[in-house]
Formats: sequence, structure tokens, C-alpha cells
Amino acid sequence: MVNPNKVTERLFQSPSKYIQGPYAIHNAAKYLSKLGNSPLLICDEIVWNIAGQSLVTALESAQFKVHRAVFGGEASQEEIGRLSVLGKDKHSDFVIALGGGKTIDTAKSVADGLALQVAVIPTTASTDAPCSALSVLYRPSGEFHCYTFFDKNPTIVLVDTTVVSRAPPRFLAAGMGDAIATNVEARRCTNSTNFGGGLQTEVSSAICQKCEEILFKYGKQAYEANKAHAVTPALEAVVEANTLLSGLGFESGGLAAAHAIHNGMTAIEELHTLLHGEKVAFGTICQLVLDGVPTSELDRYIEFMLSVDLPVNFEQLGIPNVKDEKLREVAELACAEGETIWNLDRVINVDFVFGAIKAADAAGRDYIRRTGWKKD
Repeated sequence: MVNPNKVTERLFQSPSKYIQGPYAIHNAAKYLSKLGNSPLLICDEIVWNIAGQSLVTALESAQFKVHRAVFGGEASQEEIGRLSVLGKDKHSDFVIALGGGKTIDTAKSVADGLALQVAVIPTTASTDAPCSALSVLYRPSGEFHCYTFFDKNPTIVLVDTTVVSRAPPRFLAAGMGDAIATNVEARRCTNSTNFGGGLQTEVSSAICQKCEEILFKYGKQAYEANKAHAVTPALEAVVEANTLLSGLGFESGGLAAAHAIHNGMTAIEELHTLLHGEKVAFGTICQLVLDGVPTSELDRYIEFMLSVDLPVNFEQLGIPNVKDEKLREVAELACAEGETIWNLDRVINVDFVFGAIKAADAAGRDYIRRTGWKKD
């Protein structure tokens, strides 16, 4: 239900400091020194080899005492509990999240439970998780569990674009899939409360629009630069759009159908190998169908998604023969009580959402057939 408490205050929230640039990890001590000197560093084994050792070297040269905790792979209550015990045992005075979205969401929850500040250092630009005061949690089996909300955003977000440029381009594309939903959702949430409990400000609306503008302008160019492991102005712009603009935009603008349908899609086991933004991209097409946009506008988004190898139909999602019963389950979960789809200022029910999912697949297939699109 849209704004049931008739909130009239506008609200905007953000991290205290955002830093982005090549080799930024080498200067991490300068920015993190105000948080403490005995951090709990949460990262997985892969990220440790990519960036963890460099970060620890930079911090230890500045007399930090770093306690490493290996992330187990799922942002679940069980993993949060395990890592919280480690942080308490080591008497850590702040938490560092180093890695992707699930590592970040887990670390934010650990920091909140221990009443510590958190610094987020994403190694990909694959989600808008770094800047927000919330975490998306999953069950150990991979299904969506819940959102958890915190009183404050991360104190520091530091993005090393050299590290990001070395990540597989699929991650940057997934970040664009997440970010392309930001304006599509926020522009339909103007009468709903955002994640801070207030209405959109003018600046949050402008941020959402700027995020989308950058993606259409530089997305493909940045994707190609990432393939070449090159830090370019286009890559810098898209990393900022994926991480900062989308993060500020979704949190202070609002989510709607695209993310609700993503959450429903986690019930399909075959989709568990897809990245968050890959599913959100398809959810965005579903929302555009629900919004009743003209074919020309729908085509514009589909063209963009295909240009960076995001899925636009069931076949590209890897579920070409998905049954209607499973899609209806997705629709039912998307329409669960408390889901973000209820931020839409329009009539919503399971049948409408089920129909939009089917129509989104049809729209993606139709675009490919009409244009003769073929993967590079």
C-alpha cells in the first residue's frame, strides 16, 4: 500500500565519504585511520588473492592490526553469526567489507550487530549494495530471505577502479542491470516512502535520472574497456553510476516491481547461478511492461541490455522451458506482504505480475526477431 501512514517529510541518506579512483586501495590507510586500527577484514579466498593481500600490506605499513575472516559465500543469518563471533573474539574496532554484494551485505550486518563502523571496499561494480544502510539476506540454500535495515550507512566506501577493471566484465554488466532499474523504479515511487521512511527529495530523483543517463551514454563503452582491463573515463563514470548513484538512488528513491520480481525469481533453482543484476535486468523489463510504456521505450531498454549481454528473455536466463506454475510462484512471492512492488501507485495483483513476466519474455524475443540481433 502506498504511504499508508501519510508521511509528508522528505528524506535523503548517504555514506559519510565516498572515494573512487585507480589504485585507491594503496591509500586506504589515510581514509580508514579515523575508524580505528584493529579491523575485522571480511573477504573470500578469491578476493583475498585479488586485492586482500595488497590492502593488508597497505594497512599494516600504517600500523593497523588486521584480523582476516574468510567469507563463506552466502549472506545468511548463520554466516553473520559466525563472523560476529570472530569479530568479538578479536576485539575488532571496525569492520572492512572487501568483495562483492553478498560479502558487503554480510559485513554490514556483522558491523551493526557489534555496534561498529563499517568501511566498504567493493572489488566489482556488480551491485549498488556498497552505499546503502540495508542488507539483502538469503537462506543458506540461496532463496531470498529478507531485507535488514540499519540506523546509518557505511562510514566509508572506497572503490579502486584498477581492481574493478580487472574483474570479469560480466560483473560490471550485472551492476548495470541493477542500476538500470534505479530510475525505472524510483519514478513510480514518488508517493511511497523510501528505505529511510521519507518521501523522495529532488536530489534523489535527479541522481536516479543521472544514473540512467550515464548508463545509456557510456555503458557499452565501459563494458568494452572492462574487457580490455582498461581504466577509462567511461569506466569511471559507469562504476560511479553502478555504485554511488544507483546506491543513493534506490535507497532514497525507492524500489518497486523490478526488485520484487528478482526476489521472486530466487525460488527458481536454475537461476541461483545468475548474478543479482542479471535477474534485476529482466525484472526491469517486467516493470516496464506493468507500467505500460510504449514499444519504442521498451525497445530502448532491451537494446541497452543486449549491448552488455544482459538477459532479456527466458532462454537467455537459462530457463527456456520454465512452467507457468513456477512463474506463478515467482509472481506470488513478488506480491508478498511487505514487498517493494506495493510501492507502485497502481493496482497490483498476482495475475497482473504473472502476465507481465510472460509478456517481458515475449517482448525480449520479439525485439530479437524484429531487429535480427545477434550476439557479438
